[in-house]
Amino acid sequence: MVTLDVTHETSYAYGARVDQAQHLAHLRPREMPGQRVIEAQIDIEPVPQHWTRSTDVFGNARDAFALYAPHEELRVVARSRVVLDRVRSPARAPIDDVATQPWDRVAHACQYRAGSSFIAASEFLFPSPFVPRLAALRDYAADLLSPGRPLLAAAAELMQRIHDDFTYDGEATEIHTPLAQVFKERRGVCQDFAHLMIGALRAFDLPARYVSGYLLTQPPAGQPRLLGADASHAWVSVWCPPVGWVDFDPTNAVLPGDEQTHVTLACGRDYGDVMPLRGVIRGGGEHELTVAVSVVSV
Repeated sequence: MVTLDVTHETSYAYGARVDQAQHLAHLRPREMPGQRVIEAQIDIEPVPQHWTRSTDVFGNARDAFALYAPHEELRVVARSRVVLDRVRSPARAPIDDVATQPWDRVAHACQYRAGSSFIAASEFLFPSPFVPRLAALRDYAADLLSPGRPLLAAAAELMQRIHDDFTYDGEATEIHTPLAQVFKERRGVCQDFAHLMIGALRAFDLPARYVSGYLLTQPPAGQPRLLGADASHAWVSVWCPPVGWVDFDPTNAVLPGDEQTHVTLACGRDYGDVMPLRGVIRGGGEHELTVAVSVVSV
């Protein structure tokens, strides 16, 4: 078991007064097999006049808050303590890459057929706002998905290919950079690489979901520091029966379950479903955004 403390601080300094604001946050880690949330606290300044907690359609913890008093700054600090335990989650334990079903059998099972039972993972088969259908992504992964190949083996090689072919560059893209442009220019950040892998898998009718979370800021002695460790991170979860959802980090070419360095925050179809913090404001003008993330072992 590994216990990690996470601090995620977001600050907005507005160029003009904000009269009203509505915000939605995914900042409390997800309770799930292999990850136990000991504590999850969010502090907001100024204090919201309205604040509700709920669970969204994907099972993520969600906070919605509103500020009706004028303000020129907003500071949101999320502090969490989580325990990672691979023993309690088959999907977090090391898995033989031939232990899962052939990819084409999984794709066939997830197809809609009248009278058949519903497979919940199939809701992650379809295009989404940040992950459109791209023929180029299907072509990119086609040689990895030969008939009968175990899905886990194919997904692991796709992860490695993206890691090798694309350059991590924090200046290359923005949140709304089209996925086709990322693929063409071969540069981006963890969000882009996750969307690329998801798009390639969905092109073959395979369920894949976007995972937002964090990386251990200071790795254990002797291990390399992972890319993206000082910000919120993103990776991919693939439906691999009979094991279940298995995570892949194409930015670092690792399986998060093997490393026990990844804290899962939320899961969705793509980044748009699980943004750490978003909102609508009246006023504000130009603003300066500052984000700081720290994950330490305790």
